[in-house]
Amino acid sequence: MAAGETEAAQQQIDEIEALSSIYGEDWCVVDEDEKIYCIKINDCVDQPKWTLCLQVILPPGYPASEPPIYQLNAPWLRGQDYVELANSLEEIYVQNLGESILYLWVEKIREVLIEKAQSSDPEPNIKKTSEEVDEDDGDDFLLDYQPIQEDPIKIVNYIASESQEVDEELPSIHHGNPITDRRSTFQAHLAPVVTPRQVKRVLEKLYENKKIASATHNIYAYRIYCEDKQTFLQDCEDDGETAAGGRLLHLMQILNVHNVLVVVSRWYGGILLGPDRFKHINNCARNILVEYNYVHSVEESSKQAGKSNKIRKDNKKRTEH
Repeated sequence: MAAGETEAAQQQIDEIEALSSIYGEDWCVVDEDEKIYCIKINDCVDQPKWTLCLQVILPPGYPASEPPIYQLNAPWLRGQDYVELANSLEEIYVQNLGESILYLWVEKIREVLIEKAQSSDPEPNIKKTSEEVDEDDGDDFLLDYQPIQEDPIKIVNYIASESQEVDEELPSIHHGNPITDRRSTFQAHLAPVVTPRQVKRVLEKLYENKKIASATHNIYAYRIYCEDKQTFLQDCEDDGETAAGGRLLHLMQILNVHNVLVVVSRWYGGILLGPDRFKHINNCARNILVEYNYVHSVEESSKQAGKSNKIRKDNKKRTEH
C-alpha cells in the first residue's frame, strides 16, 4: 500500500471512530469491508418530526483525492428538495477539498431538517414506527417456503407514469426461507418485474395475504432496466423501518440485479434487535436473490459488490474530467 493510501486509510479510521463516538446508535456500519456506513439524522433529540438517512461509501482516495459516494434516503425527499440538499453537500466538499467532511455533511442535513421543522411545512406522513410492538411472537406468520399458487387476477386501476394502462400478467411470486432472531421473524418475497404496474400488482397480491399484511414492516425495493433509455427505474419503501428500504435498494444496486422486486416482511417479537435487524433484512434479500439466480452464489455476490463499487467509482471519475 502506497504512503498516500496508508494515510487516507488512517484518516478514514479516525473519522469513523469520531463519528461513531459522536452519534452513537444513530451511526451504523453497513459493510466494514466495503466501507459502507449509514447515519440516521433528525431535526431534534426529542420527538423528531423530520428524519433522513445518509448512506456513504468511502473510496480509497477519500479524503485526499476522492469524494464520498453518498445516497440520501427519506420518503419525503423528492424533486427540488433532493437537488438542493445534494448541491449543498457537494458545495461543502468543494469548499473543503482534501479534508474529512462527513461531520459537516451530517450537520448540514440536520440544519435543513431543523429549518423544515420550524417552517410551516407539514410533517411527513409516516405510517408506522420502527420497532413497533407486536404481541404475537411471529411463529404463526410464516408462509410455506413454496411459490404462491396464484388466484385469477383482477384488473387494477393503476396507470404507471409515462405509459398507458395495459393488462399485464401477474408475475410469479416466490417466498424465501425465514430468519428468526429473538422472537422477530424476517422473510423475503421476490417477483420478476419489468414495469411499475407489475410492481403495483405484486404488492397488492402480497397484501391480500393476511400473514404478510399483518407484518410490522413490509420493506421493499425494485430495479427495472429501461433498455430504450439505458437507465434504471428504481424505488424503495421503508414502511416505518427507517432507512431499511434504502439499504435494501443499495444492496440490489451493488449486486447489480435487474428487473426484480424484493419485499422483506418483518414481524416484531417485542425485543429490540438494534442494527442486527438490518443485517437480517439484507441477508434475507441476498439469499432469495441467490436462490432464484439473480446472483449466482453468496461468494459471487460479494465479488459483484466489489465490481459494482469499482465501476461506480470509475464512472464518477470520468464525469469529473
